[in-house]
Amino acid sequence: MLNKHLLFCILCFFSLSFLFAQKENDSTSIALDKEPVLIENQLFKKKEIDPLRPSKAAFYSAILPGAGQFYNKKYWKIPIVWGAIGTGVYFYLRNDKQFDRYRDAYKRRLAGFTDDEFYGVVSNDGLIRAQKQFRRNKEISLLVTIGLYALNIIDANVDAHLLQFNVDENLSLSPHYQYNQMENSGDLGLTVNFKF
Repeated sequence: MLNKHLLFCILCFFSLSFLFAQKENDSTSIALDKEPVLIENQLFKKKEIDPLRPSKAAFYSAILPGAGQFYNKKYWKIPIVWGAIGTGVYFYLRNDKQFDRYRDAYKRRLAGFTDDEFYGVVSNDGLIRAQKQFRRNKEISLLVTIGLYALNIIDANVDAHLLQFNVDENLSLSPHYQYNQMENSGDLGLTVNFKF
């Protein structure tokens, strides 16, 4: 039993001694220059932050949908804004027209006329249900259009804020790779730079 423990300890000792052994010259090692590499400082033009820019963009979008996106120079968003708000207005007008058709037919039936376009096809209860449905669809279309209009204003405001966001090299997070001569391996990591 004691021999097994002694043999185990000797084996562990030799294993650890091989872990700390280093080679003097390795054929796979890369010779690195001892002199540090200097990188020339680059000059960056800093833009002044305009605190009124987001409010101007929001104001322009409130006046004319898409104008805030034009002010932010995000021209590709203008057709999306116009298409979204235009679609909401289209469905509102379409549902309003259908509501008016069924309402006018119902009013004519209450007045005693039998010459409306739905006579013999749709009952009075059917006309009432159709009016309720188209009124509901009209109100939903109006709410969606108002929501898209508000989203247009919010997008212009947030985009103007983000255009002023500082993304220069004085404040950066970048990956780096470094060769470790001691372990003959590469190290990968992230570097955070704050330059004031």
